[in-house]
Amino acid sequence: MRRTSKTTIFLFAILFTFGFAVPAMGTAEIEGVVFDKIYRTETNDLHLRGTGLLRYMIFIKAYVGAFYMLPQEDVQKALGPTPRHLELEYFHGIEAADFAEATTQKMSDNVSPATMAILKDRLASFNALYRDVQPGDRYGLTYIPGRGTELSLNGQTLGRIPGDDFAAAVFAIWLGQNPIDKSFRDRLLGLQ
Repeated sequence: MRRTSKTTIFLFAILFTFGFAVPAMGTAEIEGVVFDKIYRTETNDLHLRGTGLLRYMIFIKAYVGAFYMLPQEDVQKALGPTPRHLELEYFHGIEAADFAEATTQKMSDNVSPATMAILKDRLASFNALYRDVQPGDRYGLTYIPGRGTELSLNGQTLGRIPGDDFAAAVFAIWLGQNPIDKSFRDRLLGLQ
């Protein structure tokens, strides 16, 4: 009976240790916010490339983000026709109209006027998907070639917009030549 008791305690200790260690190895934490290291789509497992904190007016924490791609994909192709996912968790409430305005402005900072004209209707459809967010809410942006760019809020799909060109333009807001913040972009891409 004593042997069974020691064996039971030993097995419990192993399960207890691994039960807590395994999830920790499968996540990344920034500013108290946890992101999974793998984001699963219907067709691929996308791997975390980097996380970052975006500050507003230097001192105010706006949101944290995590960026995912195929593990074999070069980050230089982050705006190409490859599966990718961006997840953003907010520290403050933001209205849907503010998201729409910022999306239009930052997209126009990263593409030509001719491209903006081509994307105009799809951008309007995308901006109509936005909802107000509260602290702790998460927007997800997922691109799957051939299917389009999906916007989700707290894991619930809000809609999908077709086109490689639209995906490249909307992801450029964070990952392009003129992103919201270059340091934030580089951290998301795992370059810092």
